[in-house]
Amino acid sequence: MTRRIALRARFLSRFGSLPLAVGMLLLAGTGCQKSLFPKQAPRTQFETYDLMRQRYVPLEAPDVFGEPKPALRARLGSS
Repeated sequence: MTRRIALRARFLSRFGSLPLAVGMLLLAGTGCQKSLFPKQAPRTQFETYDLMRQRYVPLEAPDVFGEPKPALRARLGSS
């Protein structure tokens, strides 16, 4: 009987936190279902102002390879 209790205690000490770890991995893996700020929503009030005045500059521009990169020159150059 004591051997059975010792084996059970050893099993629980090794694998007792396994369901907790699996649960944490499932929660971390799923993430949020819906993004907090949609991409179509303006980021600042200045973006809305520029869009209304037809002076909107996009956030990203494609580089020579077609990958989107931040359009810093376009945004900072037109002051």
